[in-house]
Amino acid sequence: MAGQPQYEELMRQFSAFGAVKREMGRILPSDCPSGSAAVLTLLARHGDMRMSKLSELLAVDMSVTSRHAAHLAERGWIRRSPDPADKRGRILHLTPAGLARLDELSERTCRMLAERLSDWSDDEVAQLSGLMARLRASFDDGRAPAAPPVFEETTRTPANT
Repeated sequence: MAGQPQYEELMRQFSAFGAVKREMGRILPSDCPSGSAAVLTLLARHGDMRMSKLSELLAVDMSVTSRHAAHLAERGWIRRSPDPADKRGRILHLTPAGLARLDELSERTCRMLAERLSDWSDDEVAQLSGLMARLRASFDDGRAPAAPPVFEETTRTPANT
């Protein structure tokens, strides 16, 4: 198991990763913020779904999902229809216009990543992608958080803080 200094460095990297996410968000058009792009992506990946399933996949409250759906429906990128199994529920469908918008967003994002990672090898990009998927799976696999590990006391000096 990694030690406390390694986990502390990992926490610093997680915090710093916010800058990467913000820069990726800045390339999105103003009419399609990151939450809307996430909805389009999930509908393209998983197909038509109920609002409740989308809310679960986004890991946000149903009210947030509803606002995203309304925003996208106003632009014609998704269609909401009654759920045949439960008329109170709604099924979300990606429209051809929504798929075209998603293709444009994907192109922008891929272009930016290719530019920023131009000095990375294909293997390094694949390794990062694999490690990020593994990290996400570690948080998504339903494991209850374990009790925090007990680390031995370390003496901090300016060199190791």
